Amino acid sequence: MDNSENFSQFRRQSKKGILVIYINLLYKVLKAFWILLFLFIQRFSKISETTLTYIYLGVGFLLLFFFIRAFLIFKNFQFKIENNHFILKKGIISKTNTSISFDRIQNINFKQNIIQQIINVHEVNIETAGSSKAEISIKALSFKEAKALKQAITIYDKKITTEEAVLAEKPFLKVGFLALLKVSLTENHLQSLLLLFAILVGFYQQIDELFKGLGKRDLLDSFISENTSVLESSVILIVGFLILLTIIAVLSSVFRIFLKHFNLTVYIKNNALEIYQGLTTKNSVILKKGKVQHITISSNPIKKKLGISFITFKQAISGKVNKKQEKVIKIVGCKNKQVSEIKNLLFPEENVTNYDKNLPDSYFRYRMYFRSFFLILVINLGLFFAFENYYVFGLNAVILPIFILIIEKTYKKRYYLFSEELLLVGQGSIETHKTYLPFFKVQNIKLKQTIFQARKNVADLVFQTASGKIKIPCISMEKALKIYNYTLFKIETSQKSWM
Repeated sequence: MDNSENFSQFRRQSKKGILVIYINLLYKVLKAFWILLFLFIQRFSKISETTLTYIYLGVGFLLLFFFIRAFLIFKNFQFKIENNHFILKKGIISKTNTSISFDRIQNINFKQNIIQQIINVHEVNIETAGSSKAEISIKALSFKEAKALKQAITIYDKKITTEEAVLAEKPFLKVGFLALLKVSLTENHLQSLLLLFAILVGFYQQIDELFKGLGKRDLLDSFISENTSVLESSVILIVGFLILLTIIAVLSSVFRIFLKHFNLTVYIKNNALEIYQGLTTKNSVILKKGKVQHITISSNPIKKKLGISFITFKQAISGKVNKKQEKVIKIVGCKNKQVSEIKNLLFPEENVTNYDKNLPDSYFRYRMYFRSFFLILVINLGLFFAFENYYVFGLNAVILPIFILIIEKTYKKRYYLFSEELLLVGQGSIETHKTYLPFFKVQNIKLKQTIFQARKNVADLVFQTASGKIKIPCISMEKALKIYNYTLFKIETSQKSWM
């Protein structure tokens, strides 16, 4: 450990943190009130000089206020290490003191956005399990201070030696530009398309509210009606529009993958994975073996042909933590050999591939067909009332085969198998997801049965872990009870720690 850095006394982050905090405050305000800026620009020519003077004074006062606030946040944010605890003091008017035991610290991650890269500081995020309030973010430390802080905390981990670990010269996995391009081109572009559609809908709603507030709603409706009628009357325009959306979806997938996973490099060190990735925001994550609750290995037909997969690691989360805060770490572009090595690292001497697959009861398939019938009915009615033309029902010639294909694929890929210590659950439709869960990581198990399932003598099993739920749907009651009792036995008799 670097002895030049002493954390035994309260200390502040780098003074450059004032700028980082200040810009972060301004960004939040701009994000919340961007519509006011839009109105100001639109009506700028109609605003009198006196009003403009007051507006400029108000903006200047706000900028000064947020700078003072950023300075006070910086000044009152102090931390130290004492008795194997990370201690933090912060707050302006309402001050809080937080003490976190090293045993509860799950990850110490480094992060750099564009501003932090320009001023050469690192953000250090200390993640814990079991409490959303214990998340700590130190906005500005030099790399030397950040590294020393990480070592000062992890040096007390019982599984880490007192000697400073040195990274291997050759990384376990390094995903270059071409490999990352393959990953991005084989992504689920439908997801990107739906995300784009959601963004457009949200943007339209805000524009609609803006025009409504200005009393020009009729102008917007007229513009949309004219362009919609032109689009409906031209097959070429419709085809071109669909091609454009497809291209945008593919490009957004490429952009998203490169933005998050650029220069992805993984090292294996001290029974942990050290992951570096990111383009505009650089991230460094240490993923300890003992902190991983379960993993999911995912692929699709194209990725399978290319021999690559991506692995999702789930860590412990608090029940109060929302989905955005869910502690999920993903490694993309893994080859089959690397997937095997990661499985061997996390689950040594555990091989479930020799066991037979167990499919859900046929009731699961019938239930999917029954639900799909009502969904198709809603789609048909919606299209009919939207276009008021019976020709829309001809789309069922395309819709029905797609639904049947998805249902059959979903049924075949929904399976489970297990060894004495490990449960494997498969699922997916187009993509294939295999989730590996050690039994000793299970915190509780539930056996659920609806009145309809009771008639077929089937039930659902829900495994609750510190990172969320894993479900096996619609298996026979006899098998469900055996797995339920065996899981309870493993939970009660296991001496292993889930964290």
